[in-house]
Amino acid sequence: MSALHTMIEPQASPPPRADSAGTVVEIRSVTRRYAQKLALDDVSLTLRAGTVLGLVGENGAGKTTLIRHVMGLLKAEQGSVRVFGMDPVLEPVKVLSRIGYLSEEPDLPGWMRVHELIRYIAAFYPTWDAQYAAQLQQDFALDLSARIKHLSKGQRARAGLLCALAYRPDLLVLDEPSSGLDPIVRRDILSAIIRTIADEGRTVLFSSHLLSEVERVSDRIAMIKNGRVVFCDTTQSVRDAHTRITIRFDEPREQPPVVDGALTWEGRGREWTAVMSVSADQARLAASALGAQVVEQSPLNLDEIFLARANRTGGHAS
Repeated sequence: MSALHTMIEPQASPPPRADSAGTVVEIRSVTRRYAQKLALDDVSLTLRAGTVLGLVGENGAGKTTLIRHVMGLLKAEQGSVRVFGMDPVLEPVKVLSRIGYLSEEPDLPGWMRVHELIRYIAAFYPTWDAQYAAQLQQDFALDLSARIKHLSKGQRARAGLLCALAYRPDLLVLDEPSSGLDPIVRRDILSAIIRTIADEGRTVLFSSHLLSEVERVSDRIAMIKNGRVVFCDTTQSVRDAHTRITIRFDEPREQPPVVDGALTWEGRGREWTAVMSVSADQARLAASALGAQVVEQSPLNLDEIFLARANRTGGHAS
């Protein structure tokens, strides 16, 4: 939170709103290296206005590094980042004044009371909606007289979300906002985000390792693995592009077959089950080409797709 607000000066008038048909975030061929680790490897992503993009991946995959580029906290070593058509490193005030940001550990001044924090943040934003802030404060059961340092982790997360939402930003960036929180707090945070998206059609970049959360709110899903984008598509298209298939051979096999698109194999002898990154029809054709009989075939949820993709051997070292 401090990284955001120390860079923004109060403005006399609201910044122009995003064009509903425009591109909010455009990342082109961005590469970032920390010493010997390749944190981002030629990453390209586009986030259009009114879209919710869910960013998934294992810890260390590159999600937070990517978000720090969007926030202008890191400069791309190669490639380019544009937010609202601007470089967030060169024009941080114009960009950050239109972004609401919440991370896993909101950086809030512990010495402030909740009502002081709200008044302080409101001074930076001409678009601050006091009525909406009061509604969120009541919904989250935040004690206005409590000091931030005395709040529980869940209450600090709620306070951070109130500050990120109440000025109705054009872009909401959420970096693991409910990580480590109990189910009730996660429910409250997710419900507030869903209401914001549904009521106002906000543009959201939502990073989380909780696939069920991402699936509930996202129009599109992007998976990052070892700094690379594995896929980026609509939730339904991602599901349609993966399938589980169990096949049976006439003779037992010691090793699973080699098939293009197979992410994982389980089984032994004559019967083997694969998670495949192809459509159901393509999987059946692959089984036929092997001379195998299809015993069972079923769709996959996002958790199963994520685990298969994450556990697949090969690729870049993390």
